[in-house]
Amino acid sequence: MTKFAAELNFFEMDKKAATLYLENGTEFKGYVFGYDAPADGEVVFSTAMVGYPESLTDPSYSGQILCVTYPLVGNYGVPEKTSENGISKYFESEHIHVRGLVISDYSFNYSHWNAAESLDRWLKEEKIPGIYGIDTRELTKILRDNGSMLGTIVPEGEKPRFPLYDPNAENQVALVSCKEVIRYGHGNKKVVLVDCGVKHNILRCLVKRDVELIRVPWDYDFNTMEYDGLFISNGPGNPEFCNITVEHIREAMKKDKPIFGICMGNQLLSKAAGASTFKLKYGHRSHNQPVRMAGTDRCFITSQNHGFAVDGSSLGKDWEPLFVNMNDGTNEGIRHKDKPFFSAQFHPEASSGPTDTEFLFDEFISLL
Repeated sequence: MTKFAAELNFFEMDKKAATLYLENGTEFKGYVFGYDAPADGEVVFSTAMVGYPESLTDPSYSGQILCVTYPLVGNYGVPEKTSENGISKYFESEHIHVRGLVISDYSFNYSHWNAAESLDRWLKEEKIPGIYGIDTRELTKILRDNGSMLGTIVPEGEKPRFPLYDPNAENQVALVSCKEVIRYGHGNKKVVLVDCGVKHNILRCLVKRDVELIRVPWDYDFNTMEYDGLFISNGPGNPEFCNITVEHIREAMKKDKPIFGICMGNQLLSKAAGASTFKLKYGHRSHNQPVRMAGTDRCFITSQNHGFAVDGSSLGKDWEPLFVNMNDGTNEGIRHKDKPFFSAQFHPEASSGPTDTEFLFDEFISLL
């Protein structure tokens, strides 16, 4: 019997029931896959058709149970765990960050040129519970109507644990940031990257543009360092927990050296500029969000993953919006009117996802 056939036979014979409970009392019945244990967190959804290895390892999903809206998941397996120059080759970080995975149909038989194992086996290795066989379209409609809510995956024979874990009540950035200074590349220009939960494709995009990249923890005082530019990464959770980072950014602004922020980096740069942030109803977690460059008719297709946004009306007189979300009008980036400071709420490095806005890395490098 082949490895694929053996795995298929195992699932067909040993299905174990599980239930997804939402905090509003809604229940979804399904079956266990991955790690057989309860999991709780904030339930969110992603509209990506592919890219589950990237999504699962995205630190911005820390503390969350991810529902993948595309019905077929697992069909191309999981790539091998290799790295180049200390950067993961196929993933967005060193391990899975979601607390649980919710899907409609699990593909027991996988096939892809670089697949090393099944999604089920990978989840077991990293002790991440999953549930399949539920109506993810109905779940998504509930989340769209009610907003993101807490939930828990409970295998048959277990009981829900209350109170449910709320990732927004904890400093998620501190959980996913690096613990020490890490260096990449040997370029002529030095860029300090504040790691709030950086995706590895951001590291790849910067290193391939011939810079020396210095990755520092979220609360590290980088103002004691010599550098040519400052990069503030993406990250999970509530930006209010990162006030120490905001103070460091505010101090860095006095040097007038280029600053570029992505996602959480947009929120922290905005807070350093005096703006406020707020919790979105259900967040932007899709791979086809249209954004318009402010003051122009240029529109871009973007990949996004965040639960908080910047209040564009709270920007000071020296700042202006750079991008605007065409679906709900929320802020998608800011820029200083005179100094080389700018940011994007979306992911120009998107992997997997559209690369329409990767030119922003070139803009940042040109400012150095």
